[in-house]
Amino acid sequence: MASDSIDVRYVAKLARIALTDEEVERFGAQLGDLLEHVRALEKLDTGSVAATAQVIASRNVERGDDVRGCLDRETVLEQAPQRQGAFFRVPRIIAAE
Repeated sequence: MASDSIDVRYVAKLARIALTDEEVERFGAQLGDLLEHVRALEKLDTGSVAATAQVIASRNVERGDDVRGCLDRETVLEQAPQRQGAFFRVPRIIAAE
């Protein structure tokens, strides 16, 4: 079922998306189905449902701060394309004025 209230070609033009005639038909049908679903949801009684911004409980997941060993500096610097002493050498990215 094609969407009567949404001009798929116009929306695609606004989004700068080139669509073929086949895609316009397919997406129009999909938008029509989506709008039908929204219309069905509008009929539900939501008066007793509390307004929320988050549908599931939000919580931070943290891991323990465990001290672990790291790679040896010399081992890492040996694999660098360029090095300068105990540091990585990288191209300049800010022009000097």
